[in-house]
Amino acid sequence: MNRLMKMLLALAITGLLAAQPAMAADEHVLDQDAAAALKSLYSNHSGAKALGDKAIGILVFPNITKAGFILGAQGGAGTLFEKGKITGHYHAGALSVGMQAGVQSYGYALFFMAAQDLAYLKKTSGWSLGVGPSIVVADAGFGKDVSSMTLQKGIYAFIFDQSGLMAGAGVVGQKISRLK
Repeated sequence: MNRLMKMLLALAITGLLAAQPAMAADEHVLDQDAAAALKSLYSNHSGAKALGDKAIGILVFPNITKAGFILGAQGGAGTLFEKGKITGHYHAGALSVGMQAGVQSYGYALFFMAAQDLAYLKKTSGWSLGVGPSIVVADAGFGKDVSSMTLQKGIYAFIFDQSGLMAGAGVVGQKISRLK
């Protein structure tokens, strides 16, 4: 790939990341999308509902967009719910380099089970997932036997509504920052 193509791709990816916080300007729509995504997640995964009943905070990113060709970027906005109330808005984003091509979208929810983990999210100026509190990524079979004895402290993540042509989705490596 020639240098001009690489520069154009880098600019397009940078534009994708820069546009995400601007899209979150309409917080009402974001809040509705996040609430609908959480409701859908609960109806499709009993384990998510069990976690939601015990979590002290739930951060829902209803739509993360990931795109790349050698260089990649992903980003999206989310809503933090505490006891059913909206208490904040956040942006998640990441850059990557490697053998990749395609576009994908997905959503995810982070269930905060301990006060110190939620406090960590709120006090950091930008939290990189995979650094700080431990995260358990739950799969479709999670939650068949969830109880207060099987739940651990930490943060549980559910990835949902995957679509597109890029293999794999993950939350580790993303940076989450509070939207002002």
